[in-house]
Amino acid sequence: MMRLLIAGMCFLSAVSPATAEPKELQALQDAVRKVIDDAEPSIACILVSRSERYREFGAFSTGPAGKLGGFDSRMHAGLFGGDPTRKELIRRLDLSSPDPIPESYGSGVVIEGGQILTHFHVVQNATKIFVRLPGKKGSYADIYAADGRSDLAVLKLIAPPADLKPIRMGDGGKVRKGDFVVGIANPFAAGFRDGSPTASHGIVGNLRRRLPSEGVENDRTRSLHYLGTLMQTDLRLNLGCSGGAVLTLDGELIGLTSSTAAIVGGETPGGFAVPMSIGMKRIIDVLRRGEEVEYGLVGVGVDTINPVNRGGAVIDLVSDGTPAKRAGLQVGEIITAIDDIPIRDYDDLSLHVGTALAGSEVTFTVQTFGGRMRKVTAKLAKYNYSGPSIAANRPPSVHGLRVDYGSIVTADVPIPEGVYIRDVERGSAAEKKYKDVFERARWWIVTNVNGKAVSAPADFYREAAAVKGPLELRIVEVVRNPEATARTLTLP
Repeated sequence: MMRLLIAGMCFLSAVSPATAEPKELQALQDAVRKVIDDAEPSIACILVSRSERYREFGAFSTGPAGKLGGFDSRMHAGLFGGDPTRKELIRRLDLSSPDPIPESYGSGVVIEGGQILTHFHVVQNATKIFVRLPGKKGSYADIYAADGRSDLAVLKLIAPPADLKPIRMGDGGKVRKGDFVVGIANPFAAGFRDGSPTASHGIVGNLRRRLPSEGVENDRTRSLHYLGTLMQTDLRLNLGCSGGAVLTLDGELIGLTSSTAAIVGGETPGGFAVPMSIGMKRIIDVLRRGEEVEYGLVGVGVDTINPVNRGGAVIDLVSDGTPAKRAGLQVGEIITAIDDIPIRDYDDLSLHVGTALAGSEVTFTVQTFGGRMRKVTAKLAKYNYSGPSIAANRPPSVHGLRVDYGSIVTADVPIPEGVYIRDVERGSAAEKKYKDVFERARWWIVTNVNGKAVSAPADFYREAAAVKGPLELRIVEVVRNPEATARTLTLP
């Protein structure tokens, strides 16, 4: 069957339908139709408002980020008598109505659990979101979790239809240049507001494409897509198709179209997609749990001026207090693989370490000074990404304290082993009892909980939960001589 499909696709591009084998063209047509028919119920149109005028109707969310709520125009329609201006405003604010043209829109796909996967840039700074599905079904939605570095977001429908159909996930990491693909998106378009997705077909034109960095290194750290993640296709998708599906001829999702990436790069909108690779799937799994994406950090600097011709990343810096230092990586050694995935350059290293995520153990294949190969295992710390993110599920505080990886602290001194006190809740036991302590210094590291060393947030929360009586925390400042600042806090 696949041979017929390939032959049929070649005929489409090389000869006229009149000279092509009818059976081969019919096989291709039937296969593409099946992909579209199977996937259409899973392709959503996402309507977005960024208006603050919902305040006038008590429908503007002041709660946690991403908790947007809905808007029922019927509740407000009779409040203003015959005032046509107010009625028109209510009509425009009601995203559930197919009549008004929304100020912003994009596409998304239904995934397991009835959630909607889309791009963060589609819903960023939204005040209201309505998700419209084929068959005139839909619901207002909250942003359950979102991550600016990957430009991915997961939406949670407030009143989900009962028969949501999740799309079938494929492996975007196995895609090859020249693979045939089908694209389906659901943009809002005047005159075509029935929720029927738009389809196209094409091939994968290239892999590992990247956003242009304009030579600014700081910009490269803001998005994974500066590191070469993007899949390039020749699908005919236009503005509003960000968040659409790129599917194999077997109907599996291998990419999420991104018109923003194309526009930034000066290409035709819709030509790029974020692949559903192993690393991206890890990120999506975190977002589906409503949690913050915590990118991995090993703690090495790499020589980008004199790259290795045969591939690899030459270490030119090993930072103190980092996983790299503890694992014994050394300046001058060459990292050639991570978990047996070949590393060609600095971008490969940054991408694979980052998407392995904090707290995971990875194995580095390293070439030593003498050419000998060795394997080094390191437990990753957390990369300090300060860009936008939303998470519905944050870890509970311990007597008012929330902690994070010590590696996110920005300082010119080695970070002590332990976890960083990221947040002290106002009015909590910790704030009331030790307010002077937390006001005295900006960076405090918890090294021990009731005598047990902690190196990651999970260690801290686990040990704290196991304590039945008072909690004793040993803390130190992030300074040149942290031991000189050591003290014990007893809570509550």
